[in-house]
Amino acid sequence: MTELDVVIPTLNAGQRLARTLASLSDGDTPVSVVVCDGGSRDDSVAIARAAGAHVVATPAGRGRQLAAGAAAGTRPWLLFLHADTVLATGWRAAVVAFIRQPSSSTRAGYFRLRFDSRARAARRMERLVAWRCRSFGLPYGDQGLLISRRLYDQLGGFRPLPLMEDVDLVRRIGCTNLVALDADVVTSAERYERDGWLARPMRNLACLALYFAGLPPPLLRRLYG
Repeated sequence: MTELDVVIPTLNAGQRLARTLASLSDGDTPVSVVVCDGGSRDDSVAIARAAGAHVVATPAGRGRQLAAGAAAGTRPWLLFLHADTVLATGWRAAVVAFIRQPSSSTRAGYFRLRFDSRARAARRMERLVAWRCRSFGLPYGDQGLLISRRLYDQLGGFRPLPLMEDVDLVRRIGCTNLVALDADVVTSAERYERDGWLARPMRNLACLALYFAGLPPPLLRRLYG
């Protein structure tokens, strides 16, 4: 897929990164991948290089890392993806279909979210995420973000925020310009299983409310943990 740069921020993500990178091939030719590493002390960088990714070293901070990764690429479309998010079969067809639509030059796409858990609570959370996206135009970074480089640059790209960098960008894109792609991503449920399927989203919601109320992202980052 010659039109696309996939940008993946990493920080000690070696445990899951190889699976994410493998999902990008989808039985077809590899895509251009930029891994923007924030100072990993594990084997994240080695895994990325072994998979053929271009590695960019940056200071830690997801917003700053994503901006550096986008700047390192050259292709006309960008797909931002978390290191613990695996693209499901069929993602290429969904991306190509979106890119081929003329109206997509002013829009961005995101994937349907699935968790790698069999818990019933995971299915409820997936439905809640889908509702949040439909109702408020708020897909999070673990759903991926597909956007033309031209639109990304026009909007000013990712800002160097330690938290809420994804919310900040999708708000500038606008809820009416966000489109659900016809494909899934499967993301890690580890944090939900560790913190609780109720407690974790309630903490996320509290942080989101504080962000909208104007609390500075660095302080939010300390509260988020």
